[in-house]
Amino acid sequence: MASWWWKGAIGAAMTKSEDNDKAPQNVALIVGVTGIVGNSLAEILPVSDTPGGPWKVYGVARRPRPAWNADHPVQYIQCDVSDPTQTQSKLAPLTDITHIFWVTWANRPTEAECCDINGTMLQNVYDALLPNAPNLTHICIQTGQKHYIGPFETFGKVKPHETPFVEDVPRLDVPNFYYTLEDLTLEACKKKEGLTWSVHRPAAIFGFSPHSMMNMMDSLCVYAAICKHENVPLKFPGTKASWNCYFVCSDADLIAEQQIWSSVDLNGKNEAFNCSNGDLFKWKQMWKVLADSFEVEYEEFDENQEYVSLAERMKDKGPVWDEIVEKNNLLPTKLEEVATFWFADLMFYGECMLDNMNKSKEHGFFGFRNSEKTVLSVIDKMKAHKIVP
Repeated sequence: MASWWWKGAIGAAMTKSEDNDKAPQNVALIVGVTGIVGNSLAEILPVSDTPGGPWKVYGVARRPRPAWNADHPVQYIQCDVSDPTQTQSKLAPLTDITHIFWVTWANRPTEAECCDINGTMLQNVYDALLPNAPNLTHICIQTGQKHYIGPFETFGKVKPHETPFVEDVPRLDVPNFYYTLEDLTLEACKKKEGLTWSVHRPAAIFGFSPHSMMNMMDSLCVYAAICKHENVPLKFPGTKASWNCYFVCSDADLIAEQQIWSSVDLNGKNEAFNCSNGDLFKWKQMWKVLADSFEVEYEEFDENQEYVSLAERMKDKGPVWDEIVEKNNLLPTKLEEVATFWFADLMFYGECMLDNMNKSKEHGFFGFRNSEKTVLSVIDKMKAHKIVP
């Protein structure tokens, strides 16, 4: 792990007082515990010197607990929060929860349907907990840069906000389930005195989670492993603009740290914050890092080559992936389980979008990451958990 933001002067201002031993223990509910940021929260919250700790942690996910998540000291709850009856049955008894970390989402064909299903999921959780968890004090909601550019279905149809994005711009005049989550949370906080909220808007999230619908780095690791297996160069599956432009990413651990900070620091409450690493990189530089890590031949982008999406390149590679898994004794997975090539294609298609981190710093969060180290960390975790060779 990298050095935490709370290890220095900021942390000194947040160390536990002598009276803290008498205070109720902070108890987290991570909804989406097997996602990219959920997995980071499950790793960080139980650490002894995490601010607000020692934390007791519940983790909710729809699927059975995966092996790569099992070593986190989290009480795992398998629950489909889109089902109100199941949500009531499994979450209403958790009367000791003090903090909710909402780091999940469900995808549907249209944004109107996304608003409906994601709003339903969140409301089901609020209906189960608000009447039954008297010590609930804070809710963290994770959204993202689509707050500023619109949902997938409006890309190229609606003018996005200018970059770098700042948090106080008005909403775009289109349906967006991020807005639905914010509105439901503000209404929930009005119903309970002292209940605060924070919204966190990362850029493209780089972190470890084979159970994520939008995981660019895991997909690139799988792509590199397939290139090595087939003994072909690692070709960049994007456009000239995405090869040359500046890119920002958000380390999953950094997002988790910002959410924890907002949960325990008064300056982080009732605000929305961008969250990215704080540096810039170009894929023309990072591509060699990826190639070297998998010992595959690196190939410069050729602007004369015909554009072929990564999803198209990988559409028939399921049997190849099966061979790689068997040959290297990897964790048994199917290609569609560990790679979301469509999402990588979105990130690689056009010019990149930058955000502004000034508000976060002005409120007291100074966390940052080196993006190359973030990439290498994800690769290391993918290999350590035997997802890729």
